[in-house]
Amino acid sequence: MGFGPSWPQNTGRGRGRRGRSQGFSLGPNRNAARTVALILLGIAAAAFSRCAPAIVEGSIDGRPRLVDGDSFFMGQTEVRMQGIDAPEGRQTCTREGRDWRCGEEAKRTLQRLTGGQPIRCDIHSTDQHGRKLATCFSASGANLNAAMVAEGYAVAFGAYESEERQAKSARRGIWGAEFERPQDWRRRNNGGS
Repeated sequence: MGFGPSWPQNTGRGRGRRGRSQGFSLGPNRNAARTVALILLGIAAAAFSRCAPAIVEGSIDGRPRLVDGDSFFMGQTEVRMQGIDAPEGRQTCTREGRDWRCGEEAKRTLQRLTGGQPIRCDIHSTDQHGRKLATCFSASGANLNAAMVAEGYAVAFGAYESEERQAKSARRGIWGAEFERPQDWRRRNNGGS
């Protein structure tokens, strides 16, 4: 009498009675199932990467001295709001057939959103101009980067696409006017603020 299971032992050929394979087999659909599994894994990874928090190198807080709708100084540190691009300070748009100083309006909108209160910025990296790229939060905790895009005074620039779609659909801010994307305006005007 031996020890072990009392059911018939596998002979190593993987076949049971009448030559049928024991266990689950995908047969000719094996490659299709693998492809579907890889696609689902890719979709899950992409969704996770959008939700995963960005690396934070440090934080800075204080009252910002605004340069325009997406950059400012806190003390001696120049900060650029990451993932958005607001009209430049001198940039104009056309609304109802007239020039409209949309760059100045973007700056006023950021001022209104900060409420003149200290803010906190989580720094993610430094750009080629030495500015700290950051996600910034109002005193109440609101994400100012997202708010600028949602209000229609900045375009998505690598993030905040859903806020841009909503602002565009509602024709908020610059989406209710004719405008040149800030990146294109800078290129045409030698970077001018």
